[in-house]
Amino acid sequence: MRSKHILFLALAGWGIIPTACNSSHGEKKTENAVAPAPAAIEVFPLEKEKLSTSFQTPAELIAWQQVDLYAKENSFVRKLFVDVGSEVKAGQLLVSLEAPELNSRLAAAESRLKSQEAIYTASKSQYDRLYETSKTPGTISQNDLDQAAARKNSDLAQLEAAKAAHKEVTITQSYLEIRAPFNGVISARNANPGAYVGPSGKGSEFPMFTLQEQRKLRLVVAVPEALTGYLENKHAVQFTVKALPNETFKGVVNRLSGALDSRLRSERIEIDVENNNKKLLPGMIAEVNIPFPARDSTLTIPKSALVNSTERVFVIRIANNKAEWVDVKKGRDIGGKIEIYANTLQPGDQLVRKASEEVRNGSEVKNVKVVTVTQ
Repeated sequence: MRSKHILFLALAGWGIIPTACNSSHGEKKTENAVAPAPAAIEVFPLEKEKLSTSFQTPAELIAWQQVDLYAKENSFVRKLFVDVGSEVKAGQLLVSLEAPELNSRLAAAESRLKSQEAIYTASKSQYDRLYETSKTPGTISQNDLDQAAARKNSDLAQLEAAKAAHKEVTITQSYLEIRAPFNGVISARNANPGAYVGPSGKGSEFPMFTLQEQRKLRLVVAVPEALTGYLENKHAVQFTVKALPNETFKGVVNRLSGALDSRLRSERIEIDVENNNKKLLPGMIAEVNIPFPARDSTLTIPKSALVNSTERVFVIRIANNKAEWVDVKKGRDIGGKIEIYANTLQPGDQLVRKASEEVRNGSEVKNVKVVTVTQ
């Protein structure tokens, strides 16, 4: 038993020795290990470039001219001469109306006019006779002559009023014939023979007809505020419509509104579109492409070089081995590149390619790798 105990102690001792040796060897490896070098910060030289872009947006085609036609006087539809789709010329009769009370007003006006004409004729003749007689001294007093002249002038004024009243009724009666104000197409009809019609809100909820000029259209586009500085008259545009997917239409900008819509924050522009073949229809939605060619060279950077934080928009410039945050204004975003504007930046400045707030302002940067923006 004593021999076995001695053997066990010996074996245990031999087991402790290798463990201790391994521990000592591990400590030596840790002491001799070298810390990894920090990753290099990629920078690129700032350059100027001319960027061209285009703006695509839906737009609406509207009629060159459009008008809703109502009855001027409360009346009844006598006869319709056109219908939906009718092509009409300026001055063409569209509908005739009737209003019996207007005939009575016209007869009364004519009677009053004739009565006033007779009264004026009599007073004028009376004045003329007195005037001729007064040429003989002592025959007619000046007072009688003045009174005759006053009656004549009063009757003349009444005659002129009667003429005006008669003309007013005559003009009102002419409103019973509604004619086309310009060449166009009847696009809507809301009246039938015998219907009671009148001015908007006083007899007719809807217009009798809607007339549109369709041989020339307006393409109305809303351009965002950020792009309005690149717009100008005679700017070329292209557009397509879903009804004619294989055709591309062209036009130029003819009118700029010169103000921003307060709701959309965009400027309304209009493009004149010739439509003699009437392929395009008012109300169609077009897909418009407006090219914006570059005017001047501008500073451009990749998107990754711009830091857009809640407090500021900036890039990081490396100068004298130190990081510097430079505030910039953002321009157009084109194909992975962004225009920037800053008076303190110059072409050739070294900017961090993958900028972030982790590169602190004023921090020292030792390991720098220069790359190109295409890398």
